Amino acid sequence: MKLLPRPPKNVRVNTEDSLGHGMDAVIMLAIFLGAGFGLDRLFGTMPVFMIVMTVIGAIGLFARFYYQYEAKMNEHDERRLAKLAGPAGSTDSNAEVV
Repeated sequence: MKLLPRPPKNVRVNTEDSLGHGMDAVIMLAIFLGAGFGLDRLFGTMPVFMIVMTVIGAIGLFARFYYQYEAKMNEHDERRLAKLAGPAGSTDSNAEVV
């Protein structure tokens, strides 16, 4: 008796999911926070480097996510426009000539 559908055998797992981006953000911010903590302990300026390194890490993450999003949207737009244009070399008899 089949209760649950079985996934196809040759399916690649999508690693570009929201959970992956969230874990990436948390890990990178923790690394920058830890680096700031280490610098603060080294120089004796307790919250300064922790704050600065966390802000730098957050800005870097947001910039990276933004540029990845832009690249994906540009690729999506190119595929959409190519699909709208139809096959190469075909002409539409109803198309206007400008």
